Amino acid sequence: MQEFKYCDIIDFMQIIPVASGKGGVGKSLLSANLAITLGQAGKKVILVDLDLGASNLHLVIGQNSPKTGLGTYLTGQTSFTDLIAGTDYKNVSFIAGDSEIPGLSSLKTNKKNDLIRQFTSLNADYLILDLGAGTHLTILDMFLLSPQGIVVTAPTVTATLNGYLFLKNIVFRMMYNTFAKGSPAYSYLETLRKDSASLQRLYIPKLVETLEKTDPPSAALFKSRMARFHPRLVLNMIDDPKDADRAIKIRRSCQQYLGLDIEHLGVIYRDTMQDKALASRLPVVVYKPQSIIAQAIGRIAEKIMQSETLSFGDSYDITQATDASFDLAAEEATDDFEARMSYVEELAGTGALSAGELAELIKQQQFELTRLRNENTLLKKKIVEAAKQGYKV
Repeated sequence: MQEFKYCDIIDFMQIIPVASGKGGVGKSLLSANLAITLGQAGKKVILVDLDLGASNLHLVIGQNSPKTGLGTYLTGQTSFTDLIAGTDYKNVSFIAGDSEIPGLSSLKTNKKNDLIRQFTSLNADYLILDLGAGTHLTILDMFLLSPQGIVVTAPTVTATLNGYLFLKNIVFRMMYNTFAKGSPAYSYLETLRKDSASLQRLYIPKLVETLEKTDPPSAALFKSRMARFHPRLVLNMIDDPKDADRAIKIRRSCQQYLGLDIEHLGVIYRDTMQDKALASRLPVVVYKPQSIIAQAIGRIAEKIMQSETLSFGDSYDITQATDASFDLAAEEATDDFEARMSYVEELAGTGALSAGELAELIKQQQFELTRLRNENTLLKKKIVEAAKQGYKV
C-alpha cells in the first residue's frame, strides 16, 4: 500500500475536524449546518459522522436511519465507496457512523489508519469530520489530520475547562507524533510521563525550552509544526454578550500555558429555533435561514471559505504515530482526576474561573471521579478478557 503523507492531500481539500472536550455543546449542530451552508455556496462537501457508538448526525440533517455506515465498513460488510450517500442538500454527501459498534477508543490502529487513508483520498472542497466528545486516541489523531480543526465549546465552566483540556491533550499528542521513538526528546517525555501530575502541570513553552537544550532538532521540528497549527474556536450557547469573554480567556490560557495560538471563528447565541428545526427533521439553516443561529453559522462559513488551506509543512504521517504512551484504558481514575484538577489550577491562575465557578467545578469533579473509576474498571475487564482470547488463539 502506498505510504500516506499528510502534506500530499492538503492542496485540494480542506479537512475540518469538529471536536469538543465535552458532549452537549452543539458540535453536531455546527458540523451539519456548516456543511449545508458551504454546499449552498457551491462548495462540494462530504460530512462524516465519526461519533462512533453515539452516531446521530443523520437526525440533524433529517436523514433516515442508515443501513450502512462506518460500522458496517469496519466489520467488513460494505466497501468504503458504498458509504458515501447523497443528501437532500445541494453539493453535500454524507457518511454515516454506526451506534451499534464500540466507540472510537476501541478502534485498532490498523483500522484507524485505514479510515485516515480513505478519508484523505476523497475528492471534495471540504471534508467535515464530526468527532466524538472526549480525548480518546482516535479522536486526537483525526483532529490532527488538519492544522485548522474546530473546537466547539460553551460558556459554562465545565465546557470551558474541557475545551482547554482537549487542546492540551492535542498538543501532547502532537509531541509524541513528532519525536522519533528513542530520540532524546522522546525519552525525556517518557521520563516525565511517569510522574503524570508533574507532566500535566508543566507548561508547554517551558518544556520546549528544556527540549531545545537536550534535543535541538526534535524541538525545532515541533516548534515548526506548532507554528503551523491554528485550531479554531466556536463558542456556542451564549445567552449574554459577556459570555463571549470566555473565548478570550481560553485563548489567553492557550497562549500562556500551551504556546498555542487559536483562531476565534465566532459565537452562536442560544436559539430555541434549533429545537423546533430538529423536531421538524430539518437543519436550522434550512428550517429558518433568517434565525439568529443560522446567521451565525453563515458568518462562520464565510470565514472558512475566505481562509487559506493550511498544512503542517512536512511529511507529517499521522498513521505512524505510536499508541504505546497513550494507553488510556490502563490509567488509574485517580490520575485522570489529578490531571483534571491541574487544569483547574491553571485556569484559576489566569482568572478564567471565579471562586463560585471553582466551587461548582469541585463538586462536579467528585461526580466525574466516580464515573472515571467505573469506566476504568470496565475497560480493564475488557482488556483482561481480550488477553484471554488472545492466549486461546
